[in-house]
Amino acid sequence: MQFIVYILAYPLLWLISILPFRLFYLLSDCIYFLIYYVVGYRRKVVKANLALTLPHLSDEERKKIEKKFYQHMCDMFLEMIKTMSISADEMEKRFKVTNLDLVHEYAERGKSVILVASHYASYEWLLTINRKIAFQGVAVYKKVANPYFDKLVRKIRSKYDTELVETKKAIPTMAQNQRDGILSMYGLASDQSPKLDRIFHSMKFMGIEVPVHTGAEMLAKKYDLSVVFVKVNKIARGYYEATFVSLADNPNDYENFEITEKYLKEVEKQIYEAPEYYLWTHKRWKHRIEK
Repeated sequence: MQFIVYILAYPLLWLISILPFRLFYLLSDCIYFLIYYVVGYRRKVVKANLALTLPHLSDEERKKIEKKFYQHMCDMFLEMIKTMSISADEMEKRFKVTNLDLVHEYAERGKSVILVASHYASYEWLLTINRKIAFQGVAVYKKVANPYFDKLVRKIRSKYDTELVETKKAIPTMAQNQRDGILSMYGLASDQSPKLDRIFHSMKFMGIEVPVHTGAEMLAKKYDLSVVFVKVNKIARGYYEATFVSLADNPNDYENFEITEKYLKEVEKQIYEAPEYYLWTHKRWKHRIEK
């Protein structure tokens, strides 16, 4: 059954990916209308998240953010499909990096890096960075249940020579690369809610005390990896700009959880600047901690 679903869906995905951008975003507008007004996909979750984290805004202001978010979400997921066929030159025009010098300096010093991102703007197109750096790009990801779609996701995401590693294989991969002297940049998105059996620390995120992922910081300290946050801004529809922000050159110089808190403060600041580009459909605040 999983294979049947895949072979039925793949031709449609390919056709979507080769659409001219004008028709491509017209399709996104149609999908937005269906998802938001007809299906109502996770609207209760989004509304609750916005009310919880942005109480200083009026209902009308939050409603505008909600609609803009759904429009952006449809764009973003179709842009993931677009990666199947988009040319390198076109991608170069649409996803720019402002300060590559920062990560070039780490490479010159022979220092591997953990690149922490967030579910904001276009986190999928971040994979294009790999062709601009001297590191072996490694993206840590969660395996898709359908093995055929998982293979497709791996193919799409590895188009730019990025190595995809399942979460459970991240530590062995880092250890092996360190033994082999392979200069690497490990990409992780660590702004979602951790599993209850993996809670080591909590902090206020968007004004709410919640458990937070600490894996990136722990791995950085274990393998002496510099920590860099990548901030992605949406400049216009289909156009993005990424900027690197150094969080910790020498992670073991920091107190436990200090790097994690620095990272989430950067994410929080970005959300406040333009909240419509954050992934509000996730139940990020489901495990609130009362103190």
